[in-house]
Amino acid sequence: MNYQSEKCERRSVIVSLFSKPEVIVLKESSDAKAYLARLEDLQTQVPEGSELSKRLAREIAVTKAGIIGEDAIMFELKNSGMDLVVLHDIFLEAPSGNTAQIDYLVITPGVYVFIECKNLFGNIEINSKGDFIRSMEYNGKWYKEGLYSPITQNERHMQVAKECRENGMNVLKRAAFDRGYSTFNKSLVVLANPKTVVNDKFAQKTVKSQVIRADQLIGKLKALSDGSPSRSSVKMMRETGELLLARNKEERHDYFAKFAAWKEELDAAEKQQPVEKVADNASKEQPAAAETEQKLCPRCGKPLVLRTAAKGSNAGKQFWGCSGFPNCRYIENIK
Repeated sequence: MNYQSEKCERRSVIVSLFSKPEVIVLKESSDAKAYLARLEDLQTQVPEGSELSKRLAREIAVTKAGIIGEDAIMFELKNSGMDLVVLHDIFLEAPSGNTAQIDYLVITPGVYVFIECKNLFGNIEINSKGDFIRSMEYNGKWYKEGLYSPITQNERHMQVAKECRENGMNVLKRAAFDRGYSTFNKSLVVLANPKTVVNDKFAQKTVKSQVIRADQLIGKLKALSDGSPSRSSVKMMRETGELLLARNKEERHDYFAKFAAWKEELDAAEKQQPVEKVADNASKEQPAAAETEQKLCPRCGKPLVLRTAAKGSNAGKQFWGCSGFPNCRYIENIK
């Protein structure tokens, strides 16, 4: 860096110190909300009380909790009183093929911060090995389960981002970038549920420093940024954020691949057993009068009932279905 450029950079940093803090949100939308809308639409097509319906309900609850947690973090960032550039829900793919779905990438004047948001029910214990263990109360009983380490997850996200950013660098520049990466790139796991109690008494110091509550986020960002050996102007922060945003892949493989799996399972269930559509309760499970004696289920011997398919390729067509459904799923199409 020559003297003139160094002088200009000092001037921009001094100006930023006396100007009003600015939060620039380059990407605020989240695919989680689109995924939730699709799940809720899919749920209306699934027979109520079915196993698939119950699994969809659990997935919807988890997705809603995640959205609430991410919205809480966005609120904190927008009201931080800091110069920040924020990218929400970024999907990166490195040249190696490795991918990362990053909840928040926050650029401060001093460091880049990768935030993994967790809006978990129950309490979290972090042991000396760095294992995350959740305790939950359900129907008066306490249950424990191990969680995949969000710290390990975030470290992989950072590695993918590193591969993306160093792609195209020459050998010397890449070597300098590698040396300073851990200094200027930090990982945080933010627990967004205010009722969650964290027991990290036996956790290692490096782990403790990375796991915080949402109300501690801004203080932590300020400490990380102020402790950095270098500072960037808002203009430089924005330019870097725009470069990273340009690498964001709009076609996702995470949420919508999962949705496709749900849809495929529903379609398979419909082919196996059409859903009946009955005009009134009186005719719902009544065998046809003229056919009662002749129409018996060849599998279980129970009477067959006349039903009408409501969905699928046979929508509107009548068929014979076993009155023992769902224990017996025998059907007979009417030609």
